[in-house]
Amino acid sequence: MLEEFQAKCNSCNCDNQKKEEVILSVRDLVTYFYTDEGIVRAVEGVSFNIYNNDILGLVGESGCGKSVTALSILRLVRPPGKTVSGQVLFHDEDLLKKSEDEILKYLGDRITMIFQDPLNSLNPVFKIGDQLTEVYHLHKSDELIAAMKTCEEKLADLKEEFAKINLQLEKLEFKDDDALLTKKQELEKDIEMHQKFTSPYSIARENVIELLKDVGIPDPEMVYDRYPHELSGGMRQRVMIAMALACCPELLIADEPTTALDVTIQAQILDLIVDLQKKYNTSILFITHDLGIISQICQRVAVMYCGYIVEYGNAKDIFQNPSHPYTQGLLEAIPRIGIEKDKLPEIPGSVPNLLHPPTGCRFHPRCKHRFEPCDKVTPKMIEVGKNKFVACHLYDPAYVPQEV
Repeated sequence: MLEEFQAKCNSCNCDNQKKEEVILSVRDLVTYFYTDEGIVRAVEGVSFNIYNNDILGLVGESGCGKSVTALSILRLVRPPGKTVSGQVLFHDEDLLKKSEDEILKYLGDRITMIFQDPLNSLNPVFKIGDQLTEVYHLHKSDELIAAMKTCEEKLADLKEEFAKINLQLEKLEFKDDDALLTKKQELEKDIEMHQKFTSPYSIARENVIELLKDVGIPDPEMVYDRYPHELSGGMRQRVMIAMALACCPELLIADEPTTALDVTIQAQILDLIVDLQKKYNTSILFITHDLGIISQICQRVAVMYCGYIVEYGNAKDIFQNPSHPYTQGLLEAIPRIGIEKDKLPEIPGSVPNLLHPPTGCRFHPRCKHRFEPCDKVTPKMIEVGKNKFVACHLYDPAYVPQEV
Protein backbone atom coordinates (compact mmCIF):
# COMPACT_ATOMS: atom_id res chain seq x y z
CA MET A 1 0.00 0.00 0.00
CA LEU A 2 2.28 2.77 1.27
CA GLU A 3 5.50 0.79 1.42
CA GLU A 4 7.14 2.59 -1.49
CA PHE A 5 6.47 6.02 -0.01
CA GLN A 6 7.60 5.05 3.47
CA ALA A 7 10.75 3.38 2.14
CA LYS A 8 11.74 6.53 0.28
CA CYS A 9 11.08 8.71 3.30
CA ASN A 10 12.95 6.39 5.65
CA SER A 11 16.02 6.16 3.44
CA CYS A 12 16.88 9.75 4.45
CA ASN A 13 20.17 9.64 2.57
CA CYS A 14 21.61 8.16 5.76
CA ASP A 15 21.41 4.45 5.14
CA ASN A 16 24.86 4.42 3.56
CA GLN A 17 26.54 6.62 6.15
CA LYS A 18 29.46 5.20 8.08
CA LYS A 19 29.20 4.88 11.84
CA GLU A 20 31.64 7.69 12.67
CA GLU A 21 30.75 10.00 9.80
CA VAL A 22 30.33 13.62 10.88
CA ILE A 23 26.78 14.78 10.08
CA LEU A 24 27.18 18.33 11.37
CA SER A 25 30.33 20.28 12.16
CA VAL A 26 29.95 23.64 13.91
CA ARG A 27 33.13 25.71 13.75
CA ASP A 28 33.84 28.95 15.62
CA LEU A 29 30.19 30.00 15.61
CA VAL A 30 29.63 33.57 16.84
CA THR A 31 26.19 35.11 17.38
CA TYR A 32 25.56 38.54 18.91
CA PHE A 33 22.46 40.54 19.80
CA TYR A 34 22.69 44.25 19.09
CA THR A 35 20.51 45.95 21.70
CA ASP A 36 20.06 49.55 22.88
CA GLU A 37 22.09 48.70 25.99
CA GLY A 38 24.95 47.23 23.99
CA ILE A 39 26.10 44.01 22.33
CA VAL A 40 25.05 40.76 23.98
CA ARG A 41 27.74 38.20 23.15
CA ALA A 42 25.45 35.18 23.33
CA VAL A 43 27.54 32.63 21.40
CA GLU A 44 31.29 33.10 21.22
CA GLY A 45 33.34 30.72 19.09
CA VAL A 46 31.34 27.53 19.64
CA SER A 47 32.67 24.38 17.94
CA PHE A 48 31.51 20.75 18.05
CA ASN A 49 30.74 17.74 15.84
CA ILE A 50 27.64 15.56 15.66
CA TYR A 51 28.17 12.05 14.31
CA ASN A 52 25.94 9.70 12.36
CA ASN A 53 23.23 8.06 14.48
CA ASP A 54 24.62 9.70 17.63
CA ILE A 55 23.13 11.85 20.41
CA LEU A 56 25.14 14.89 21.50
CA GLY A 57 24.00 16.59 24.70
CA LEU A 58 24.47 20.35 24.93
CA VAL A 59 24.23 21.19 28.63
CA GLY A 60 24.55 24.37 30.66
CA GLU A 61 22.73 26.86 32.85
CA SER A 62 19.80 28.90 31.57
CA GLY A 63 21.03 31.82 29.49
CA CYS A 64 24.36 30.26 28.55
CA GLY A 65 23.56 30.28 24.81
CA LYS A 66 22.31 26.73 24.18
CA SER A 67 19.09 27.70 22.39
CA VAL A 68 20.78 30.53 20.50
CA THR A 69 23.34 28.00 19.24
CA ALA A 70 20.50 25.80 17.94
CA LEU A 71 18.73 28.74 16.30
CA SER A 72 22.01 29.85 14.72
CA ILE A 73 22.49 26.40 13.19
CA LEU A 74 19.02 26.60 11.64
CA ARG A 75 19.40 30.22 10.52
CA LEU A 76 16.44 31.19 12.71
CA VAL A 77 18.08 34.00 14.69
CA ARG A 78 16.05 37.16 14.17
CA PRO A 79 16.96 40.85 14.66
CA PRO A 80 18.45 42.27 16.77
CA GLY A 81 20.37 38.99 16.75
CA LYS A 82 22.90 38.18 14.05
CA THR A 83 25.26 35.29 13.35
CA VAL A 84 28.51 37.20 12.91
CA SER A 85 30.92 34.49 11.82
CA GLY A 86 31.70 30.79 11.83
CA GLN A 87 30.68 27.75 9.82
CA VAL A 88 27.83 25.26 10.13
CA LEU A 89 28.85 22.38 7.88
CA PHE A 90 26.09 19.89 7.13
CA HIS A 91 27.71 17.14 5.06
CA ASP A 92 30.47 19.69 4.26
CA GLU A 93 27.94 22.25 2.97
CA ASP A 94 28.01 25.53 4.89
CA LEU A 95 24.42 26.34 5.87
CA LEU A 96 25.37 29.91 6.77
CA LYS A 97 26.17 30.58 3.12
CA LYS A 98 22.87 29.25 1.79
CA SER A 99 20.17 31.60 0.53
CA GLU A 100 16.75 31.77 2.24
CA ASP A 101 15.22 29.57 -0.47
CA GLU A 102 18.07 27.05 -0.25
CA ILE A 103 17.91 26.75 3.53
CA LEU A 104 14.17 26.05 3.42
CA LYS A 105 14.94 22.85 1.50
CA TYR A 106 16.85 21.61 4.56
CA LEU A 107 14.57 22.77 7.38
CA GLY A 108 11.70 20.42 8.15
CA ASP A 109 13.14 17.77 5.85
CA ARG A 110 16.79 16.87 6.48
CA ILE A 111 17.10 18.97 9.65
CA THR A 112 14.24 19.45 12.12
CA MET A 113 13.72 20.87 15.59
CA ILE A 114 11.54 20.18 18.62
CA PHE A 115 10.95 23.39 20.55
CA GLN A 116 10.52 23.84 24.30
CA ASP A 117 6.84 24.76 24.38
CA PRO A 118 4.67 22.60 22.11
CA LEU A 119 1.55 24.74 22.65
CA ASN A 120 3.26 27.83 21.25
CA SER A 121 4.98 25.82 18.50
CA LEU A 122 1.76 24.39 17.06
CA ASN A 123 -0.63 26.63 15.13
CA PRO A 124 -3.77 26.99 17.29
CA VAL A 125 -6.17 27.52 14.36
CA PHE A 126 -5.29 24.39 12.38
CA LYS A 127 -6.06 20.80 13.25
CA ILE A 128 -3.22 18.45 14.16
CA GLY A 129 -3.67 16.39 11.00
CA ASP A 130 -3.53 19.44 8.73
CA GLN A 131 -0.28 20.62 10.31
CA LEU A 132 1.35 17.21 9.99
CA THR A 133 0.23 16.52 6.42
CA GLU A 134 1.59 19.94 5.43
CA VAL A 135 5.09 18.64 6.21
CA TYR A 136 4.68 15.87 3.64
CA HIS A 137 3.19 18.19 1.03
CA LEU A 138 6.05 20.69 1.46
CA HIS A 139 8.96 18.27 1.48
CA LYS A 140 7.76 14.93 0.06
CA SER A 141 5.33 15.91 -2.69
CA ASP A 142 7.25 13.93 -5.34
CA GLU A 143 7.18 10.82 -3.16
CA LEU A 144 3.45 11.28 -2.50
CA ILE A 145 2.71 11.51 -6.23
CA ALA A 146 4.90 8.47 -6.94
CA ALA A 147 3.12 6.47 -4.22
CA MET A 148 -0.27 7.57 -5.61
CA LYS A 149 0.68 6.39 -9.11
CA THR A 150 1.90 3.09 -7.72
CA CYS A 151 -1.42 2.63 -5.90
CA GLU A 152 -3.35 3.46 -9.09
CA GLU A 153 -1.34 0.91 -11.09
CA LYS A 154 -1.84 -1.71 -8.40
CA LEU A 155 -5.57 -0.92 -8.31
CA ALA A 156 -5.83 -1.38 -12.08
CA ASP A 157 -4.07 -4.77 -11.82
CA LEU A 158 -6.38 -5.85 -8.99
CA LYS A 159 -9.50 -4.88 -10.96
CA GLU A 160 -8.24 -6.78 -13.99
CA GLU A 161 -7.59 -9.87 -11.88
CA PHE A 162 -11.02 -9.48 -10.25
CA ALA A 163 -12.69 -9.41 -13.67
CA LYS A 164 -10.89 -12.62 -14.65
CA ILE A 165 -12.09 -14.35 -11.47
CA ASN A 166 -15.67 -13.29 -12.23
CA LEU A 167 -15.39 -14.72 -15.76
CA GLN A 168 -14.11 -18.01 -14.39
CA LEU A 169 -16.97 -18.18 -11.90
CA GLU A 170 -19.55 -17.43 -14.61
CA LYS A 171 -18.27 -20.35 -16.69
CA LEU A 172 -18.70 -22.76 -13.81
CA GLU A 173 -21.99 -24.66 -13.72
CA PHE A 174 -21.96 -24.53 -9.92
CA LYS A 175 -20.51 -21.28 -8.64
CA ASP A 176 -19.21 -22.76 -5.44
CA ASP A 177 -15.49 -23.13 -6.15
CA ASP A 178 -14.10 -22.39 -2.68
CA ALA A 179 -10.65 -21.37 -3.91
CA LEU A 180 -12.02 -18.91 -6.47
CA LEU A 181 -14.55 -17.48 -4.04
CA THR A 182 -11.86 -16.97 -1.40
CA LYS A 183 -9.62 -15.28 -3.96
CA LYS A 184 -12.51 -13.04 -5.02
CA GLN A 185 -13.15 -11.95 -1.44
CA GLU A 186 -9.46 -11.16 -0.94
CA LEU A 187 -9.40 -9.10 -4.13
CA GLU A 188 -12.49 -7.17 -3.03
CA LYS A 189 -10.73 -6.22 0.21
CA ASP A 190 -7.54 -5.22 -1.62
CA ILE A 191 -9.48 -3.12 -4.13
CA GLU A 192 -11.40 -1.38 -1.35
CA MET A 193 -8.15 -0.62 0.48
CA HIS A 194 -6.32 0.75 -2.59
CA GLN A 195 -9.28 2.92 -3.55
CA LYS A 196 -8.60 4.92 -0.37
CA PHE A 197 -5.19 6.00 -1.69
CA THR A 198 -5.87 7.64 -5.02
CA SER A 199 -4.74 11.14 -3.99
CA PRO A 200 -1.57 12.58 -2.38
CA TYR A 201 -3.68 13.87 0.52
CA SER A 202 -5.08 10.43 1.38
CA ILE A 203 -1.58 8.91 1.32
CA ALA A 204 -0.21 11.71 3.52
CA ARG A 205 -3.11 11.22 5.94
CA GLU A 206 -2.43 7.51 6.28
CA ASN A 207 1.25 8.17 6.95
CA VAL A 208 0.41 10.78 9.58
CA ILE A 209 -1.86 8.32 11.39
CA GLU A 210 0.92 5.69 11.33
CA LEU A 211 3.36 8.31 12.63
CA LEU A 212 1.02 9.25 15.48
CA LYS A 213 0.87 5.55 16.39
CA ASP A 214 4.68 5.44 16.36
CA VAL A 215 4.91 8.22 18.96
CA GLY A 216 2.48 6.42 21.25
CA ILE A 217 -0.68 8.45 20.72
CA PRO A 218 -3.83 6.40 21.41
CA ASP A 219 -6.69 6.74 18.91
CA PRO A 220 -4.63 8.64 16.29
CA GLU A 221 -7.64 9.03 13.98
CA MET A 222 -9.35 11.11 16.66
CA VAL A 223 -6.22 13.17 17.41
CA TYR A 224 -5.81 13.82 13.68
CA ASP A 225 -8.98 15.96 13.80
CA ARG A 226 -8.20 17.71 17.10
CA TYR A 227 -6.88 21.23 17.68
CA PRO A 228 -3.70 21.70 19.78
CA HIS A 229 -5.56 23.18 22.78
CA GLU A 230 -7.65 19.99 23.02
CA LEU A 231 -4.57 17.88 23.84
CA SER A 232 -2.54 17.56 27.03
CA GLY A 233 1.04 18.84 27.24
CA GLY A 234 2.47 15.35 26.84
CA MET A 235 0.27 14.64 23.82
CA ARG A 236 1.25 17.95 22.20
CA GLN A 237 4.92 17.12 22.70
CA ARG A 238 4.36 13.73 21.05
CA VAL A 239 2.75 15.54 18.12
CA MET A 240 5.82 17.81 17.88
CA ILE A 241 8.07 14.74 17.85
CA ALA A 242 5.92 13.21 15.11
CA MET A 243 6.16 16.41 13.09
CA ALA A 244 9.94 16.50 13.53
CA LEU A 245 10.32 12.88 12.40
CA ALA A 246 7.79 12.98 9.55
CA CYS A 247 10.45 13.19 6.84
CA CYS A 248 12.94 11.02 8.74
CA PRO A 249 15.52 13.80 9.17
CA GLU A 250 19.23 13.18 9.32
CA LEU A 251 19.55 15.64 12.21
CA LEU A 252 17.02 16.40 14.94
CA ILE A 253 17.58 19.31 17.34
CA ALA A 254 15.61 18.86 20.57
CA ASP A 255 15.57 22.07 22.62
CA GLU A 256 14.62 21.06 26.17
CA PRO A 257 11.66 18.98 24.93
CA THR A 258 10.73 17.78 28.43
CA THR A 259 11.01 21.05 30.40
CA ALA A 260 7.28 21.82 30.54
CA LEU A 261 6.25 18.22 31.40
CA ASP A 262 5.86 16.41 34.71
CA VAL A 263 8.42 13.80 35.73
CA THR A 264 6.40 10.74 34.63
CA ILE A 265 5.70 12.18 31.18
CA GLN A 266 9.34 13.31 30.91
CA ALA A 267 10.53 9.73 31.28
CA GLN A 268 8.07 8.53 28.63
CA ILE A 269 9.14 11.22 26.17
CA LEU A 270 12.84 10.46 26.71
CA ASP A 271 12.27 6.74 26.12
CA LEU A 272 10.26 7.61 23.02
CA ILE A 273 13.00 9.86 21.60
CA VAL A 274 15.66 7.19 22.11
CA ASP A 275 13.50 4.45 20.53
CA LEU A 276 12.59 6.59 17.52
CA GLN A 277 16.19 7.74 17.11
CA LYS A 278 17.20 4.11 16.61
CA LYS A 279 14.23 3.36 14.35
CA TYR A 280 14.74 6.37 12.06
CA ASN A 281 18.59 6.42 12.20
CA THR A 282 18.54 10.08 13.19
CA SER A 283 21.37 12.04 14.81
CA ILE A 284 20.25 14.28 17.68
CA LEU A 285 21.47 17.49 19.30
CA PHE A 286 19.76 17.32 22.70
CA ILE A 287 19.71 20.63 24.57
CA THR A 288 19.03 20.61 28.31
CA HIS A 289 20.15 21.95 31.68
CA ASP A 290 19.47 18.55 33.28
CA LEU A 291 22.62 16.48 33.72
CA GLY A 292 20.52 13.45 34.65
CA ILE A 293 18.92 13.42 31.21
CA ILE A 294 22.31 13.78 29.54
CA SER A 295 23.68 10.78 31.44
CA GLN A 296 20.70 8.64 30.36
CA ILE A 297 20.57 9.18 26.62
CA CYS A 298 23.68 10.92 25.24
CA GLN A 299 26.84 9.38 23.83
CA ARG A 300 28.74 12.69 23.75
CA VAL A 301 28.45 15.88 25.78
CA ALA A 302 29.32 19.53 25.19
CA VAL A 303 29.27 21.64 28.38
CA MET A 304 28.46 25.30 27.73
CA TYR A 305 29.11 28.34 29.90
CA CYS A 306 28.45 31.98 28.97
CA GLY A 307 28.54 31.43 25.22
CA TYR A 308 31.56 29.09 25.21
CA ILE A 309 31.98 25.32 25.04
CA VAL A 310 34.19 24.62 28.06
CA GLU A 311 34.34 20.81 27.84
CA TYR A 312 33.51 18.33 25.10
CA GLY A 313 33.86 14.58 24.86
CA ASN A 314 32.46 11.14 25.59
CA ALA A 315 29.60 11.34 28.10
CA LYS A 316 30.90 8.52 30.27
CA ASP A 317 34.38 10.08 30.47
CA ILE A 318 33.04 13.50 31.41
CA PHE A 319 30.71 12.17 34.11
CA GLN A 320 33.37 9.90 35.61
CA ASN A 321 36.29 12.30 35.30
CA PRO A 322 35.23 15.93 34.68
CA SER A 323 38.14 18.18 33.79
CA HIS A 324 36.86 21.76 33.64
CA PRO A 325 36.20 23.43 37.03
CA TYR A 326 32.71 24.41 35.86
CA THR A 327 31.83 20.81 34.93
CA GLN A 328 33.23 19.64 38.26
CA GLY A 329 31.08 22.19 40.07
CA LEU A 330 27.93 21.12 38.23
CA LEU A 331 28.44 17.45 39.03
CA GLU A 332 29.37 18.10 42.68
CA ALA A 333 26.11 20.02 43.14
CA ILE A 334 23.96 17.03 42.16
CA PRO A 335 22.31 15.38 45.21
CA ARG A 336 23.29 11.72 45.74
CA ILE A 337 20.68 9.22 46.89
CA GLY A 338 21.69 7.69 50.23
CA ILE A 339 24.27 10.36 51.05
CA GLU A 340 23.16 12.91 53.62
CA LYS A 341 24.66 16.39 53.57
CA ASP A 342 23.74 19.49 55.52
CA LYS A 343 24.53 21.61 52.48
CA LEU A 344 25.18 20.77 48.84
CA PRO A 345 28.34 22.16 47.24
CA GLU A 346 27.64 25.18 45.06
CA ILE A 347 29.47 27.20 42.46
CA PRO A 348 30.20 30.60 44.06
CA GLY A 349 29.06 33.83 42.46
CA SER A 350 26.51 34.21 39.69
CA VAL A 351 26.35 33.98 35.91
CA PRO A 352 27.84 37.18 34.43
CA ASN A 353 25.91 39.61 32.26
CA LEU A 354 26.78 38.89 28.63
CA LEU A 355 26.52 42.60 27.87
CA HIS A 356 29.71 42.98 29.88
CA PRO A 357 31.30 39.52 30.11
CA PRO A 358 34.51 39.01 32.08
CA THR A 359 37.78 39.28 30.20
CA GLY A 360 39.85 36.17 29.59
CA CYS A 361 38.09 33.03 30.78
CA ARG A 362 34.46 33.90 31.45
CA PHE A 363 34.36 31.47 34.36
CA HIS A 364 37.37 32.92 36.18
CA PRO A 365 35.41 35.15 38.65
CA ARG A 366 33.73 31.99 40.03
CA CYS A 367 36.65 29.56 39.72
CA LYS A 368 38.59 28.42 42.80
CA HIS A 369 41.51 27.33 40.60
CA ARG A 370 42.04 30.64 38.79
CA PHE A 371 45.57 31.91 38.39
CA GLU A 372 47.47 34.59 36.50
CA PRO A 373 46.38 34.15 32.84
CA CYS A 374 42.71 33.42 33.59
CA ASP A 375 41.49 37.04 33.68
CA LYS A 376 43.55 38.12 30.67
CA VAL A 377 43.72 35.31 28.10
CA THR A 378 40.78 33.44 26.57
CA PRO A 379 41.55 29.71 26.96
CA LYS A 380 41.77 27.54 23.88
CA MET A 381 40.54 23.98 23.53
CA ILE A 382 43.14 21.48 24.78
CA GLU A 383 42.89 17.75 24.12
CA VAL A 384 43.26 16.05 27.51
CA GLY A 385 42.29 12.53 26.47
CA LYS A 386 41.01 10.52 23.55
CA ASN A 387 38.44 12.80 21.87
CA LYS A 388 38.10 14.83 25.08
CA PHE A 389 38.69 18.57 24.98
CA VAL A 390 38.77 21.25 27.68
CA ALA A 391 38.98 25.04 27.40
CA CYS A 392 41.00 25.76 30.54
CA HIS A 393 44.47 27.20 31.25
CA LEU A 394 45.01 24.48 33.87
CA TYR A 395 45.66 22.04 31.03
CA ASP A 396 47.57 24.36 28.71
CA PRO A 397 51.29 23.49 28.65
CA ALA A 398 52.02 27.13 27.78
CA TYR A 399 51.21 28.01 31.41
CA VAL A 400 52.38 26.70 34.76
CA PRO A 401 50.57 23.39 35.47
CA GLN A 402 48.17 23.55 38.40
CA GLU A 403 46.45 20.88 40.45
CA VAL A 404 42.74 20.59 39.65
